Amino acid sequence: MPEPLSLDELRTRLTEIDRELIELVAERQRLSQEVARAKRATGMPTRDYRREREVILGARNHATALGVPAAIAEQILRLLIRSSLATQERSRVVAEGHGSGKRALVIGGRGKMGHWFVDFLASQGYDVEVADPAGPVEGYPHRARWEDSPLDHDVIVVASPLGITAEVLKGLAARRPRGLVFDLASVKTPLREGLAALRAAGVRTASIHPMFGPDTDLLSGRHVIYIDLGDAAALAQVQEIFAPTMAERVVTGLDEHDRLIAYVLGLSHALNIAFFTALAESGEAAPRLARMSSTTFDAQLEVASRVSEDSPALYFEIQALNEYGTESLTALLFAVERLRATVRSHDAAGFRQMMERGRGYLHTRPQPGREPV
Repeated sequence: MPEPLSLDELRTRLTEIDRELIELVAERQRLSQEVARAKRATGMPTRDYRREREVILGARNHATALGVPAAIAEQILRLLIRSSLATQERSRVVAEGHGSGKRALVIGGRGKMGHWFVDFLASQGYDVEVADPAGPVEGYPHRARWEDSPLDHDVIVVASPLGITAEVLKGLAARRPRGLVFDLASVKTPLREGLAALRAAGVRTASIHPMFGPDTDLLSGRHVIYIDLGDAAALAQVQEIFAPTMAERVVTGLDEHDRLIAYVLGLSHALNIAFFTALAESGEAAPRLARMSSTTFDAQLEVASRVSEDSPALYFEIQALNEYGTESLTALLFAVERLRATVRSHDAAGFRQMMERGRGYLHTRPQPGREPV
């Protein structure tokens, strides 16, 4: 009978296995690029939910047979599938991008989303220039002031802070650039005059709202909202920029967008700001609460922590500049007051009614982030 391995030998073997796992992941990534090429050649979509189902169910069954928890196998495979899809999407964007030989200017390209668009357009073959007083983006031509540009680009992206975007749009309207102009603002009603000025000047004008952050590496399951400004050609052109990706397309009117965004962003931001404000003013030390935390508290704390790290200026603009912004805040205020009154009056039936109504509402919509298996 062989001698049992020492602790050092066991650790050495674990290190070897870890290295082998990483090498297998790298090989899987290389194969994903080949899969992307094969899919493009046959016209197949990047994402195949049936194939994902087969892979994940197969992994669960194999794991169970080996005595490995099926849930762990599924988590690993989902992570690998996501990585594979990101690789395939990037390959498709490069192969099918429409920017070869075209030029793009990103006003505000030093900002987080502006930088994302600089890299995204460059991956499609655009020659990208950055205009931003905050400084250059490494690897790209730069000028501090967009006003000093001849504006002879095929595409101009306005990624400046929301508070000055309207003035940038009006300034562009006065210059009448020949290319497509579109903004990325999270709120559209403050841009009404600027967008109208561009259209009146005969500029191809579009407006979009990417519903993802600058750290996003895969657009599958993400949404890009396109604002219908009445310029069908401009709308089609800006949609074409995202055509190689797996982003889901949503088209709305300007006012409809802001009315809904007041709930999608405004309400969710306000809820988390209220949550961490209540904690900060409770007098209870954060470490003490952490020791007694629950699953629900931990989940809410994680979301609130991410919100607290974001830009206060941007979040304030989303709340204060939206013409429909106070609607969702008023709804939140009434909901909290109703909950408070129900609890103080010991109204168990009313409390249950609130829970059941909320459950019924939430069950009418698809659950975000849950892929079919």
